[in-house]
Amino acid sequence: MIRETGIDARVANIIEPVLEALGFRLVRVRLSGLNGLTLQIMAERFDGTMTVEDCELVSRTVSPVLDVEDPIDRKYHLEVSSPGIDRPLVRKSDFADWQGHIAKVETSLIHNGRKKFRGRITAVDAESVTIESDQASYGGDPVVQIPFDLVADARLILTDDLIRDALRKDKALREGRIPDDDAGSLEEQVEDESGAGGNDADRNRS
Repeated sequence: MIRETGIDARVANIIEPVLEALGFRLVRVRLSGLNGLTLQIMAERFDGTMTVEDCELVSRTVSPVLDVEDPIDRKYHLEVSSPGIDRPLVRKSDFADWQGHIAKVETSLIHNGRKKFRGRITAVDAESVTIESDQASYGGDPVVQIPFDLVADARLILTDDLIRDALRKDKALREGRIPDDDAGSLEEQVEDESGAGGNDADRNRS
Protein backbone atom coordinates (compact mmCIF):
# COMPACT_ATOMS: atom_id res chain seq x y z
CA MET A 1 0.00 0.00 0.00
CA ILE A 2 2.67 2.53 1.06
CA ARG A 3 5.57 2.42 -1.38
CA GLU A 4 8.99 4.01 -1.20
CA THR A 5 10.14 6.66 -3.69
CA GLY A 6 13.53 7.79 -5.03
CA ILE A 7 16.59 6.04 -3.61
CA ASP A 8 14.43 4.24 -1.04
CA ALA A 9 12.47 2.65 -3.89
CA ARG A 10 15.66 1.66 -5.72
CA VAL A 11 16.98 -0.08 -2.61
CA ALA A 12 13.62 -1.75 -1.98
CA ASN A 13 13.51 -3.13 -5.53
CA ILE A 14 17.01 -4.56 -5.09
CA ILE A 15 16.60 -6.22 -1.71
CA GLU A 16 12.94 -7.30 -1.70
CA PRO A 17 13.48 -10.43 -3.86
CA VAL A 18 16.53 -11.31 -1.75
CA LEU A 19 14.55 -11.02 1.48
CA GLU A 20 11.65 -13.07 0.13
CA ALA A 21 14.06 -15.85 -0.90
CA LEU A 22 15.30 -15.92 2.72
CA GLY A 23 11.76 -16.08 4.10
CA PHE A 24 11.42 -12.44 5.12
CA ARG A 25 9.01 -9.66 4.19
CA LEU A 26 10.27 -6.13 3.61
CA VAL A 27 8.41 -3.65 5.80
CA ARG A 28 10.16 -0.37 4.98
CA VAL A 29 13.32 1.19 3.56
CA ARG A 30 14.36 4.67 4.62
CA LEU A 31 17.54 6.64 3.94
CA SER A 32 18.05 9.30 6.60
CA GLY A 33 20.67 11.77 7.75
CA LEU A 34 21.12 9.91 11.04
CA ASN A 35 24.82 9.39 11.93
CA GLY A 36 25.85 11.08 8.70
CA LEU A 37 23.82 8.84 6.42
CA THR A 38 21.90 5.76 7.54
CA LEU A 39 20.05 3.22 5.42
CA GLN A 40 17.32 1.74 7.59
CA ILE A 41 15.87 -1.60 6.47
CA MET A 42 12.91 -2.89 8.44
CA ALA A 43 11.88 -6.51 7.87
CA GLU A 44 10.10 -9.45 9.47
CA ARG A 45 9.37 -13.09 8.85
CA PHE A 46 6.05 -13.89 7.21
CA ASP A 47 4.66 -14.98 10.58
CA GLY A 48 5.52 -11.57 12.06
CA THR A 49 8.56 -12.62 14.12
CA MET A 50 12.07 -11.19 13.87
CA THR A 51 14.99 -12.12 16.16
CA VAL A 52 18.39 -10.52 16.58
CA GLU A 53 19.84 -13.45 14.62
CA ASP A 54 17.35 -12.76 11.83
CA CYS A 55 18.48 -9.13 11.67
CA GLU A 56 22.10 -10.22 11.46
CA LEU A 57 21.27 -12.73 8.70
CA VAL A 58 19.46 -10.06 6.67
CA SER A 59 22.34 -7.62 7.17
CA ARG A 60 24.97 -10.15 6.08
CA THR A 61 22.92 -11.13 3.02
CA VAL A 62 21.84 -7.76 1.66
CA SER A 63 25.18 -6.03 2.32
CA PRO A 64 27.11 -7.64 -0.58
CA VAL A 65 24.09 -7.24 -2.86
CA LEU A 66 23.99 -3.51 -2.15
CA ASP A 67 27.75 -3.31 -2.68
CA VAL A 68 27.35 -4.77 -6.16
CA GLU A 69 24.29 -2.75 -7.17
CA ASP A 70 25.62 0.40 -5.48
CA PRO A 71 22.36 2.41 -5.33
CA ILE A 72 23.86 4.95 -2.90
CA ASP A 73 26.88 6.91 -4.09
CA ARG A 74 28.09 7.93 -0.62
CA LYS A 75 29.32 6.17 2.50
CA TYR A 76 26.42 5.10 4.70
CA HIS A 77 25.56 3.18 7.84
CA LEU A 78 23.35 0.10 7.33
CA GLU A 79 20.76 -0.61 10.03
CA VAL A 80 18.52 -3.69 9.88
CA SER A 81 15.71 -3.95 12.41
CA SER A 82 12.35 -5.49 13.17
CA PRO A 83 9.25 -3.27 13.02
CA GLY A 84 9.00 -3.11 16.81
CA ILE A 85 5.78 -2.87 18.78
CA ASP A 86 4.84 0.63 17.62
CA ARG A 87 5.29 -0.56 14.05
CA PRO A 88 4.62 1.29 10.82
CA LEU A 89 1.46 0.23 9.01
CA VAL A 90 2.39 -0.29 5.37
CA ARG A 91 -0.17 -2.82 4.09
CA LYS A 92 -3.95 -2.97 4.29
CA SER A 93 -3.58 -6.19 6.27
CA ASP A 94 -1.53 -4.31 8.91
CA PHE A 95 -4.53 -2.10 9.69
CA ALA A 96 -6.79 -5.16 9.91
CA ASP A 97 -4.32 -7.07 12.12
CA TRP A 98 -4.10 -4.20 14.60
CA GLN A 99 -7.73 -3.08 14.53
CA GLY A 100 -8.79 -1.72 17.91
CA HIS A 101 -5.44 -0.03 18.58
CA ILE A 102 -4.46 3.63 18.26
CA ALA A 103 -2.58 4.83 15.19
CA LYS A 104 -1.28 8.05 13.64
CA VAL A 105 -2.09 8.46 9.95
CA GLU A 106 -0.84 11.13 7.58
CA THR A 107 -2.45 11.63 4.18
CA SER A 108 -0.85 12.82 0.95
CA LEU A 109 -3.69 15.29 0.33
CA ILE A 110 -5.99 17.27 2.62
CA HIS A 111 -8.85 15.04 3.75
CA ASN A 112 -11.74 16.34 5.88
CA GLY A 113 -9.83 19.59 6.27
CA ARG A 114 -6.50 18.15 7.44
CA LYS A 115 -3.68 15.75 6.68
CA LYS A 116 -2.85 14.31 10.12
CA PHE A 117 -5.12 11.98 12.07
CA ARG A 118 -4.82 10.08 15.32
CA GLY A 119 -7.26 7.60 16.77
CA ARG A 120 -8.41 4.05 17.24
CA ILE A 121 -8.68 1.82 14.17
CA THR A 122 -12.36 0.87 14.29
CA ALA A 123 -12.99 -0.56 10.81
CA VAL A 124 -11.07 -1.69 7.76
CA ASP A 125 -12.37 -2.61 4.34
CA ALA A 126 -10.83 -3.07 0.89
CA GLU A 127 -10.76 0.65 0.17
CA SER A 128 -10.37 2.50 3.47
CA VAL A 129 -9.63 2.57 7.18
CA THR A 130 -11.87 4.24 9.77
CA ILE A 131 -10.20 6.13 12.60
CA GLU A 132 -12.05 7.25 15.75
CA SER A 133 -10.25 10.04 17.61
CA ASP A 134 -8.99 9.10 21.07
CA GLN A 135 -8.46 12.73 22.06
CA ALA A 136 -10.87 15.61 22.66
CA SER A 137 -11.15 17.84 19.61
CA TYR A 138 -13.16 20.88 18.64
CA GLY A 139 -14.70 21.32 15.22
CA GLY A 140 -13.32 18.16 13.67
CA ASP A 141 -15.15 14.93 12.96
CA PRO A 142 -14.40 12.39 15.73
CA VAL A 143 -14.75 9.53 13.23
CA VAL A 144 -13.02 9.73 9.84
CA GLN A 145 -12.94 7.23 7.00
CA ILE A 146 -9.62 7.53 5.16
CA PRO A 147 -9.17 6.00 1.69
CA PHE A 148 -6.05 3.83 1.48
CA ASP A 149 -5.09 5.70 -1.71
CA LEU A 150 -4.51 8.82 0.42
CA VAL A 151 -2.44 7.21 3.17
CA ALA A 152 1.15 8.50 2.99
CA ASP A 153 2.42 7.34 6.38
CA ALA A 154 0.94 5.43 9.31
CA ARG A 155 2.15 3.80 12.50
CA LEU A 156 0.83 2.41 15.75
CA ILE A 157 0.97 4.50 18.93
CA LEU A 158 2.61 2.79 21.89
CA THR A 159 0.03 2.07 24.62
CA ASP A 160 -0.27 -0.45 27.44
CA ASP A 161 -2.97 -2.27 25.48
CA LEU A 162 -0.72 -2.50 22.42
CA ILE A 163 2.17 -3.87 24.47
CA ARG A 164 -0.06 -6.52 26.07
CA ASP A 165 -1.56 -7.53 22.71
CA ALA A 166 1.84 -7.65 21.00
CA LEU A 167 3.28 -9.80 23.78
CA ARG A 168 0.32 -12.20 23.55
CA LYS A 169 0.76 -12.54 19.80
CA ASP A 170 4.51 -13.01 20.18
CA LYS A 171 4.03 -15.71 22.82
CA ALA A 172 1.45 -17.52 20.67
CA LEU A 173 3.77 -17.49 17.67
CA ARG A 174 6.72 -18.80 19.65
CA GLU A 175 4.76 -21.52 21.41
CA GLY A 176 2.81 -22.61 18.35
CA ARG A 177 5.26 -22.18 15.47
CA ILE A 178 8.84 -21.68 16.66
CA PRO A 179 8.97 -23.11 20.22
CA ASP A 180 12.76 -23.61 20.21
CA ASP A 181 13.57 -19.96 19.41
CA ASP A 182 13.78 -17.77 22.50
CA ALA A 183 16.08 -15.09 21.10
CA GLY A 184 15.06 -11.50 20.56
CA SER A 185 11.52 -11.83 21.88
CA LEU A 186 9.16 -8.90 22.35
CA GLU A 187 9.50 -9.32 26.11
CA GLU A 188 13.20 -8.51 25.75
CA GLN A 189 12.34 -5.49 23.61
CA VAL A 190 9.98 -4.18 26.30
CA GLU A 191 12.59 -4.66 29.01
CA ASP A 192 15.41 -3.10 27.00
CA GLU A 193 13.62 -0.26 25.23
CA SER A 194 10.20 0.03 26.93
CA GLY A 195 8.69 -1.47 23.79
CA ALA A 196 9.61 1.43 21.52
CA GLY A 197 11.79 -0.41 19.06
CA GLY A 198 12.79 -3.75 17.64
CA ASN A 199 15.85 -5.88 17.23
CA ASP A 200 18.52 -4.47 14.96
CA ALA A 201 21.88 -5.18 13.38
CA ASP A 202 24.20 -2.40 12.25
CA ARG A 203 27.16 -2.21 9.96
CA ASN A 204 29.02 0.52 8.13
CA ARG A 205 29.15 0.54 4.35
CA SER A 206 31.29 2.63 2.06
